[in-house]
Amino acid sequence: MSLARLAARHGVATSYAPSAGVSVQVPDATVVTVLAALGVAATTEEEVEAALTAAEEAAAARILPATVVHWVGAAGPPPALTGLPPGTLVRLTPEGGGQEAQWRTPQEPPPLPLGVHRVTVHPRGGETLGATLIVAPERAPAPCGRVTGLLVQLYSLLSQRSWGMGDLGDLSELAAWSGRTHGIGFLQVNPLHAAVPGDPTDPSPYRPSSRRFPDPVHLRIEDVPRHSYAGPAERAALEELSQRVRALRRAVLEEGALIDRDAVWALKREALEVLWAVPAGPGERASYCEFLAEQGRALEDHATWCALVEEYGADCGVWPAGLEDPCSAQTAQARRSLWDRVDFHCWLAYLTDLQLSGAQRVAREAGMPLGLVHDLAVGVHPGGADAWAQRAAFAVGMSVGAPPDAFNARGQDWGLPPWRPDVLASLGYAPYRALLRGLFKHAGALRIDHVMGLFRLWWVPAGCEPCEGTYVSYDHEAMLAVLVLEAHRAGAVVIGEDLGTVEPGVREVLARRGVLGTSVLWFERDWAGDGRPLAPARWRADCLATVTTHDLPPTAARLSGEHLELRDRLGLLTRSLAQERVADAADTREWLILLSRLGLLDGVHAGEEAAVLAVHRYLLATPARLIGLWLPDAVGDRRPQNLPGTSHEYPNWRLPVSDRAGRPVTLEDLAASPRAHALFSALRAGERAAPAPRTATPDARRV
Repeated sequence: MSLARLAARHGVATSYAPSAGVSVQVPDATVVTVLAALGVAATTEEEVEAALTAAEEAAAARILPATVVHWVGAAGPPPALTGLPPGTLVRLTPEGGGQEAQWRTPQEPPPLPLGVHRVTVHPRGGETLGATLIVAPERAPAPCGRVTGLLVQLYSLLSQRSWGMGDLGDLSELAAWSGRTHGIGFLQVNPLHAAVPGDPTDPSPYRPSSRRFPDPVHLRIEDVPRHSYAGPAERAALEELSQRVRALRRAVLEEGALIDRDAVWALKREALEVLWAVPAGPGERASYCEFLAEQGRALEDHATWCALVEEYGADCGVWPAGLEDPCSAQTAQARRSLWDRVDFHCWLAYLTDLQLSGAQRVAREAGMPLGLVHDLAVGVHPGGADAWAQRAAFAVGMSVGAPPDAFNARGQDWGLPPWRPDVLASLGYAPYRALLRGLFKHAGALRIDHVMGLFRLWWVPAGCEPCEGTYVSYDHEAMLAVLVLEAHRAGAVVIGEDLGTVEPGVREVLARRGVLGTSVLWFERDWAGDGRPLAPARWRADCLATVTTHDLPPTAARLSGEHLELRDRLGLLTRSLAQERVADAADTREWLILLSRLGLLDGVHAGEEAAVLAVHRYLLATPARLIGLWLPDAVGDRRPQNLPGTSHEYPNWRLPVSDRAGRPVTLEDLAASPRAHALFSALRAGERAAPAPRTATPDARRV
């Protein structure tokens, strides 16, 4: 009982409900281990009692919580400030400095400005206390009307100018063409976070080294400012490189090779080393210095980690003593001795930021209301730059995952260390704020992977099975307030990926704060009723509606049943292939009949392209604010970009966009594709005048 009370004090669950009416107890050993990761000793009964007493006494003595949230439009000032003992002197130091405000209770505080401020209270005869005050708008910005966009894994969309994988130059070209020609309103890309160097590098964009800084592998080398200043020797070196670039591009586009991120980066890095030796022009120097000042210590730490990896390898466990600590004297000395390399990696971050800015500018000039939609991964690699630079903010010996469910009886371990909620609060959420600010800088919207993580995360202790983990709660009011504040400052929309197991009430809280959800056609059914597809009118409006995602089969493969053959070959089916085919065919036929009844499809045998168009027209009949088209669907691609449950068995994150025959489709091919043009044109026409589908049943709420 004491252990449960202690765990509750620190937001650690001792039980959880995987489904309605079902409760699962968390092993005591898990609770003890998780508490230890939070700095709480609870191995013995004596330690538990001592820690519980200390926590309860601290809570009773504290008259102000560590974080106070105030939503603009709330009825009155925060109760935490108005409920202080009479005569308490309160000082507010605004974010970024400026004039302090002060008042003495019971006087009410002055109007609170937006921002993350510091509040200090001085009760008469009591101890001085400090807290973080987050003042945020009531809601995040909303899209202006219905917006239709493309969902694309950037690496997968090559052009005839790419160096073996899609890059930021391709992104700009896609934005200019799709925005101007087809009225596309946004481009949602995969996380562009920096990867951990390896042999090979982990290709997953969802397990990065850093979420704070993008990866220079996405650079278009020809667009680097110094490229035009290259002298004869540098041009000769770049020309020699171009021969290898053409061979790498040809291998992917013509010879069936997979996208090889390491080979791409080896060539780009060689080119960047050549350009690094070219003197910068005065304009670039001024712009670069401004960027360094803006990014500060965070960029220096990131670049230092990159330089240390060059010098000693990616496994920081074998680095010389002291270098595991970014603040140590040994690290300071190493930074000085490797300063040219640190500067080089700062420059790479600058170039990537420059090209991201350019891509967003091109998108907006092409008429896109949102432009780029960036994607925030749920965590970082334990051996990456962020985990090194912010080591105190991460829980040692813990990994984020998911509990067992109907799709995975063992649960999941994603290998990502979680942020410690107590340390985040003590830092005034500074790491989280800086992360969001960087991502919003060149975005019209931000997608947050596993947005439920703002409320709680499933922590798995090292050496334990995923099913032996437990939930740890975060201050979701503070996390949401920071998110909404930064979105407001950027004028950007927020999209939460809220698929899978979602705690009751979470979607409602997110909606109240203007965070859009994610609705995937195949999952939108009347689960509380007869399980039939949810009528378009019953879909939620505050969402990004899509037919499929990067973790699901492309629509053509889903409609044809080909996705089952792939899963069968890889041993991923839980029933026989024959049984799966029967169930899948019945499900597909139900959809085709429904689409025909609604006048969106000319019969169940209308053909593949007509069926793909029909399911997207179905999305247009919903009230969803955002409609997303998975780009591979425009050309008949069959292969998923990622197949959950596989690693080496399937080439996850390494496939170029391809047509129905498996031939890679370049950006130039896409722009000339009759199939893509027909789909985009039909969607644009449907967006302008999306007629309500004909009622298929007497019950207008369901179809």
